[in-house]
Amino acid sequence: MKNYKLLTPGPLTTTETVRKEMMFDHCTWDDDYKAITLKIRKQLLELAHVTEEDYTVVLMQGSGTFGVEAVLTSVIGEQDKLLIVANGAYGERMEDIAKHAHLSYAIYHEVYNQIPSAEKIAEILEKDPAITHVSMVHSETTSGILNDIEAVGKVVKAKGRTFIVDAMSSFGGVDIPVKDWGIDFLVSSANKCIQGVPGFSFIIANKQKLIESEGKARSLSLDLYDQWKTMNKDGKWRFTSPTHVVLAFSKALDEMLEEGGIPARSKRYYDNNRLLIQRMKEMGIRTYIDQEHQGPIITTFLYPENHAFAFQDMYKYIKDRGYAIYPGKVTEADTFRIGNIGEIYEEDIEKVCSIMKEFLEGR
Repeated sequence: MKNYKLLTPGPLTTTETVRKEMMFDHCTWDDDYKAITLKIRKQLLELAHVTEEDYTVVLMQGSGTFGVEAVLTSVIGEQDKLLIVANGAYGERMEDIAKHAHLSYAIYHEVYNQIPSAEKIAEILEKDPAITHVSMVHSETTSGILNDIEAVGKVVKAKGRTFIVDAMSSFGGVDIPVKDWGIDFLVSSANKCIQGVPGFSFIIANKQKLIESEGKARSLSLDLYDQWKTMNKDGKWRFTSPTHVVLAFSKALDEMLEEGGIPARSKRYYDNNRLLIQRMKEMGIRTYIDQEHQGPIITTFLYPENHAFAFQDMYKYIKDRGYAIYPGKVTEADTFRIGNIGEIYEEDIEKVCSIMKEFLEGR
């Protein structure tokens, strides 16, 4: 199998040492394994700048969407109403979850290349007192935009509502002081900025609000409270956990701290992103969103106007030379996306831009 690096928003290119951790077979009830789960939960609280008195961590089998669905279907009761804030495909996916679970909800749509307005959200909450919860995406990888969850969090707290944040591709790559920003439930995934592998999501939860959700879940396997109640005793997962993935994630957390924690990793991602945008601009390739709201995780680029090509041709050309990029997800424009998280460094950005330049010059 040909080896190549992933320039995607996750799964991403991991270190060899993280991958090697998965060579060990663990049983789920073993005390050593349960201790690893407890260690992970403690480290995640530290990264979120919260304490065990106020917050807790729940690990949930499945991808990031499983984690989002677990939160939405576990903490929003039959008498509650959700406001979904959406400016991309992943905000809209929350609406799909709400529809399937028959949640009462309203949705505030914003165009894909603009951040949602905190003032608009305040108006919606003022006009509709039935709304009890607000959910939104932080890093919307549809476009690469980084939404202002700090400003929205202040509004949501001022209005006395519960704030749910999908920080799937940002947590660990962007510093998020969870309590200070008014976040009650933050969802992320093992295979994003912590640089682990796919297999589970994690929820950093306001402990009191989680306890208040008891009995509200619409699913057995995605019951967030029951998952926490079991895990909080001694680190035991309710149902079979992805043991190899957990071991890899624990190692990835340690490597993140060795790198210098979130500040160092965030700087590397931002440096990668700025260099990528600069090199693309030199080739006449523009970003879909403006620099002010561009996040460091993934960038959406418009097709260059002076080159006609099929994305699959470009994708294969670049992949054959060692890198995999992403197709666009914006419906109204021809775009492609390049991520720069994972074990990606300046030399990788320079190389992939050089490969793309070769491709375009050969058109």
